[in-house]
Order: sequence, then structure tokens, then C-alpha cells
Amino acid sequence: MTFFVYLALGALAGGFINGLAGTGTALFALGFYLVVLDPVQAVAIVALMSVLAGVQGLWVVRNNILDQPARLLRFLIPGLLGVPIGLALLSRIDAGTLRIGIAVLLIIYGGYFGFRKALPALKRRTPWIDACVGFIGGLLGGAASVSGAIPTIWLSMRAWSKTETRAVLQPYNVATLSTTVVLLFLQGAFDQTAVTALAVTVPVGLFAAQIGIMVFKRISDDMFRRLLIWLTLVMGIGIMISEIF
Repeated sequence: MTFFVYLALGALAGGFINGLAGTGTALFALGFYLVVLDPVQAVAIVALMSVLAGVQGLWVVRNNILDQPARLLRFLIPGLLGVPIGLALLSRIDAGTLRIGIAVLLIIYGGYFGFRKALPALKRRTPWIDACVGFIGGLLGGAASVSGAIPTIWLSMRAWSKTETRAVLQPYNVATLSTTVVLLFLQGAFDQTAVTALAVTVPVGLFAAQIGIMVFKRISDDMFRRLLIWLTLVMGIGIMISEIF
């Protein structure tokens, strides 16, 4: 019973935040899963649940994706190119130190802007910076499993509507995490225990994501941007705690 309770709680937390923000599933679900699963199984399940819940989020912003496909591609293509390079660098760098550095950046940014009345609002087009952010996200995803950290910071600084922001962030996360799922599948992470866990987490996570999507539709553009900034702060604190303890 404990096994299933922790899985359901993780799926509820991770699915809801995915539906609401389009990112952050692992941050809110992984702590529950690691209590009853080994790390590889936990990461595999969270990644797959993130992809499946993310597909629902993609449907919500499908028109925005189709309206500006070039904007998405200049993040997505460099990001996918960065993932295998990050994996190749994994054996040459200290992933723990890298994650702590990223956590410090997230905490400083989220702490500074999270409690300010005025939000950053970049309006000019920055295609080369967008491509670099996408590449760095993929690189960090392969090297330290934090592909969404830098893109979340950058997108929260843009003066875009919530649907425009999500039309980049959601498919970017789905694509990079799909790569992770495939790699973990090839490594044999989805064994019988993982399949049993998925039977619980997938339906619960999809239901929770629908609740998150309902909330997303009701909040303002500024509230969504502030939510992303607060999420970077929580993400940074979560990464820091996981590395220290």
C-alpha cells in the first residue's frame, strides 16, 4: 500500500505542475518516487510521465505552435543537438558540481525577481540568443538532467503571453525528455517494477495534469510569468538540497 500511495502522491504533484506550468514534473514528483523506487526507475517513470502529461499541454497551445513554428525550432533543434554532446561530456565533468552551480543561478534569479513588483520584460527578437539557450538546455540535460532550467529562466524574462511561452517551453521539454526516455529504455530501466508503477502513475498523472491545465487557462499572463520565476527558485532549492543531502 505504501508503494502505491507514494506513486499516486508523486503523480498528483508532478502531473499538476506539468499541466499548470509545462515543466517542473521531476522536481515535484521525484522525491516521492525515490522513496519506493531505485533512482534509475524513478527517473525513467518521471520522464515518461512528463512526456505523456506534456502531450496534453501541447494540445492546449497547438495553435500558438503552428502560428510561430520558427520560434520553437530555434530553441528545439539546438536543444536536441546539445543532449548527446552533454551525455558525451558526462564522463569528463563533475555533474554534481555543475548541478550546484545551476542551482545557485536559479536561486539568485528566482529570489531576486520572485518578490519584485516589476517583472523583466524583454520584447526585441533575439534568435541567436534563443538558439544558444536551447543548446545550453540540451547540453545541461545530457550532462546533469536539468534541461529545463536555463530555458525556463530565459522564457520567464520574455514579454510573451502565457500561451506563447508555453508553446516553446512545453514542446521543448517533451522533445528532450522523449530522448531521455528512449535512452533509459535501451538501458533496460523499464522492468516489471517500473511497468507496475506506470500503471498507477500514468492515469493519476494525466488526471492531475488536466486540473493543472484548467488552472493555467484561468490565470493571467503576468501571473504565469511570475509562476515560472517562482518555479525557478523552487527548482534551484530542490536541486541544491538533493546534491547536499
